[in-house]
Amino acid sequence: MTSGAIIEWLAVGFGLAYLILAMREHVACWAMAFISTSLFLWLFWEAKLVMESALQVYYLLMAVYGYWQWTSGEQGHERKIQTLGPSQHAVIIASISILTLSSGYWLGHNTDAVQPYLDSFTTWGAIITTYLVTIKILENWLYWIVIDLASMQLYANSELWVTVGLFGLYVVLAVLGYRTWRQHFQAQNAKS
Repeated sequence: MTSGAIIEWLAVGFGLAYLILAMREHVACWAMAFISTSLFLWLFWEAKLVMESALQVYYLLMAVYGYWQWTSGEQGHERKIQTLGPSQHAVIIASISILTLSSGYWLGHNTDAVQPYLDSFTTWGAIITTYLVTIKILENWLYWIVIDLASMQLYANSELWVTVGLFGLYVVLAVLGYRTWRQHFQAQNAKS
């Protein structure tokens, strides 16, 4: 097994640990995210996935920010799950679309990036959606389903098969994560 394959397997393992812990709202998810992200940063840079590499730098910062957000709730209380309205989702979708088209065009004309539009979509979608996770927005899981499906195509085109498998599992776990967080959301609102 090559060193790249070993790094990919390790990144996948820590990535799964992150998602399972995030589903359970366990703060250790952010440590797993930091380790997985560090490994994926190297892997994606080697595969010339420019936007995905940049995304990993963002993920490193968000792992720290997410830990801080989840441990510094209001007046010592844990951060609660929230939802967004239709107009807020429209702004999110429009933002992802505009950023995708802009950076995809720029990458396609100024770099040797492969799949500039798909790479841009998964990157910008993940940037915005990761922030939604850090502030515990219920619908983040629905965004992840779309992003993870697109990511599977991106990684398949780059022949990162273990990562394709990881993102297939992410789709399933995102569905379960949504159901789990929705139950938690309903329970926390029943107490109010």
